[in-house]
Amino acid sequence: MSEAGSSRESQRIRLVRAEALVLRRRDLGEADRILTLFTREAGKLRAVAKGVRRPQSRLAGHLDLFMRTNVLLARGRELDIVTQAQLVESFSGLRQDPWRVGWAGYLADLADRATAEEDPQPALYELLVDSFRLLATRDDPFPIVRRFEMRLLVLLGYQPELFVCPRCGKRLMPGKLAYVPDLGGVVCAGCLTEGPSEILLSVGAVKALRLLLADRWQELENRPLSPQLRGQIETTLQAALRAHLSGPLSSADVAAVLDRRQGNGNDGDCTSPLAGASG
Repeated sequence: MSEAGSSRESQRIRLVRAEALVLRRRDLGEADRILTLFTREAGKLRAVAKGVRRPQSRLAGHLDLFMRTNVLLARGRELDIVTQAQLVESFSGLRQDPWRVGWAGYLADLADRATAEEDPQPALYELLVDSFRLLATRDDPFPIVRRFEMRLLVLLGYQPELFVCPRCGKRLMPGKLAYVPDLGGVVCAGCLTEGPSEILLSVGAVKALRLLLADRWQELENRPLSPQLRGQIETTLQAALRAHLSGPLSSADVAAVLDRRQGNGNDGDCTSPLAGASG
């Protein structure tokens, strides 16, 4: 290959065009930002947006949190550099209420922690885009957030067992039931041990979890769900996530506090079971 051809090949490899969601951002110096981008084509990438904090920057308005943007990246050894950005979808409704921002941050945090750098996860990318769009337009975050948590577990290969007891292998019947994180499923009345890790569930909670597993989350929007039922569903899904994602679900604390302050739900409705630990 000629020297000119080799140069063109090197340039092609070192430039990446991708559609991206902005998961995180951190100020760098006086005008730059370090971004965590979740791209459809290349997976999670970290990049510097130079001068983006200057009002006259051509990148300004295209790389805010949670925005969906087409980017051109120059690959670097440690951090890529954003050379071009064109907004695709802003999800402007997310910025209308603090609780929407909080829950969007929670979903972005889950996506960030569930993925490795440069490991494309197109199904998860599409799920996050769809979830941002729903959070921006729907009034109740509960079914949207719970659907994301369940689909994330499925995509990671940790689908909870909701039909057969993982201890005895018998089909679950109505009665006293509990989710056991270490087993990854719901145990029957005969296999309950009353251990501290068991999360007691009503029959209604198990049915709701099955709807989420079947991606029939819209049916939960049309049902009156008591705070107790919502709490059981949420506690189960977050226990399942904790079993596979390291560290506390810190963004859930923020989202829950914001949700309570906005008056969405009663006595814990739509809130995180972690909220009490955050003060």
